[in-house]
Amino acid sequence: MTMLQFITHPSEKYSIAEEVQMALEGGCKWIQLRLKDATDEEFRQTALEIIPMCQEHEAFLVFDDRVELAMEMSVHGVHLGKDDMNPLLARETMGAEAIIGCTANTAADIKAFKGWDVDYVGLGPFRYTSTKAKLSPVIGLDGYRQIVKETRDADILLPIVAIGGITIDDIDDLMATGINGVAMSGAIINAPDPVDYTRQVLARLHEAFQKRKES
Repeated sequence: MTMLQFITHPSEKYSIAEEVQMALEGGCKWIQLRLKDATDEEFRQTALEIIPMCQEHEAFLVFDDRVELAMEMSVHGVHLGKDDMNPLLARETMGAEAIIGCTANTAADIKAFKGWDVDYVGLGPFRYTSTKAKLSPVIGLDGYRQIVKETRDADILLPIVAIGGITIDDIDDLMATGINGVAMSGAIINAPDPVDYTRQVLARLHEAFQKRKES
């Protein structure tokens, strides 16, 4: 199973709703609404625009943090950064059905989730990215190899999604490290044709996953 999560990011070219629409048209089935500087009301207004789109495309929608809003608006779940609500509390609050993803930067971060009811980890950053303030140390390919090996050896089978400055040309090498998917933002938004780029990314992910299964 391979995953592509599209993460929204303010852009001069498109509204957030337009970004999401293009990612969905390209076949992406997993959207993270991330609006770090927005008020709850601004966040709610944008969410109201994109919830029907995600429903129409049968795509999952998670909010970056904002557990209360995610519950109020009945979206699929949340992605929690290190300074956000504790995942155990979020699970208690949101119930068994919610998708709860967490940010990780090291193998130790992932090991800390052992036995917790977390659905996936976003592991990054792969390389420097301007879409994230307060960036943690860059991991790089060798880092992913090491972290995947270390966590799998510790019998932690949590899906690992790579994040941070990833482009389509990184997919083959990244998938070969044993990760389960990638999250993208800038590469899709800044592509000449975001819809087509999303399609190509999904095709590459699928191919890389098949190749890994066969090897």
